[in-house]
Amino acid sequence: MDVGKKFTAASRSLSSSSLKDRLSKLSVTPLKPITIHSNIEFAPARIPRKRRMQMLAVAAWSVAIALATVLFFLLCSIPALWPFLAAYEIWITWIDQSPEHGGKTSQWFRELGFWKYFADYYPASFLKEAELPPDRPYVFGYHPHGIIGMGALATFATEATGFSAAFPGIKPHLLTLASNFRMPFYRDIILAMGVCSVSKKSCSNILKSGPGSAITIVVGGAAESLSAHPGTADLTLRKRLGFIKIAIQHGADLVPVFSFGENDIYEQMPNQPGTTIHTLQKKFQSVFGFTLPLFHGRGLLNYNIGLMPYRRQIVAVIGKPIHVEQCDKPAIQEVMRVQQMYIEELTRIWNAYKDQFAKARTRELSIIE
Repeated sequence: MDVGKKFTAASRSLSSSSLKDRLSKLSVTPLKPITIHSNIEFAPARIPRKRRMQMLAVAAWSVAIALATVLFFLLCSIPALWPFLAAYEIWITWIDQSPEHGGKTSQWFRELGFWKYFADYYPASFLKEAELPPDRPYVFGYHPHGIIGMGALATFATEATGFSAAFPGIKPHLLTLASNFRMPFYRDIILAMGVCSVSKKSCSNILKSGPGSAITIVVGGAAESLSAHPGTADLTLRKRLGFIKIAIQHGADLVPVFSFGENDIYEQMPNQPGTTIHTLQKKFQSVFGFTLPLFHGRGLLNYNIGLMPYRRQIVAVIGKPIHVEQCDKPAIQEVMRVQQMYIEELTRIWNAYKDQFAKARTRELSIIE
């Protein structure tokens, strides 16, 4: 027991005396800072005021429906306003028929500086190929649909690109789904822009209102929005005969419009036909009448994550008018003949300007259905 105790004491004495020397001989590995790699490209802090105003205009419009809805529900929280809000709901639901009868176009609203900032963000513009005499009605066919159709809005629903100055006497009406006119406050904004319902009744009422009346139909609709990928021009057009029939019935000249860059302002998840995403999107469309493309753009403070569109040029080429003979009940053969002329003119526009405005295309124009 005495030897063990001595050994233990010696060991303790040895460890205590040599601890400092042994620690000094240890190699110390310096700590490395942890670096978090991110693919988010943030915007610089200093941006010219004009560009900030452009960004804010596009951001405000991108959430216009949400803002209008929130405002309506906030007002509903004030009991004193209930009678007025109830009267407003009765008005927009059962009384006001302006979406089907040419809208409530306000020229000063279309000319607001807000829209100039909106259009200059991309920038959006149009190229005029021919004069359009204001002695007849017109049906503009807009292609492609894109995710939202920002170029159509800038060109035909505002004066930011100078439509009325370029085509004096022509009164444009961009058409959209009737469901948009059931949204409080938002409906009043788009009505002031000259936007109307895309129903057959609405088209007929506008075209019958006199010379110079014009409607703009984004022909591909919800189905085409699913094909809106950057660098592509896949159009849903072959089975779209309704707008051509309406033009013939009212003796309205058909004007093809191809918007270069419309498909480039958003990125969309891969959703080729046959994929689960595409199948679900088509089922949603069949039930609700519209679909939900899974897309993304940029944000307010970054360049690659968010729901705002990218700053990419949009140029709408307004082609040459196709004259049609008025006929109340056109035969299907006549409708098909005019459609073929329309497709040929649209193809001519693509071929004439693709090397100027679609340099980054991944494939050529294609009519997929």
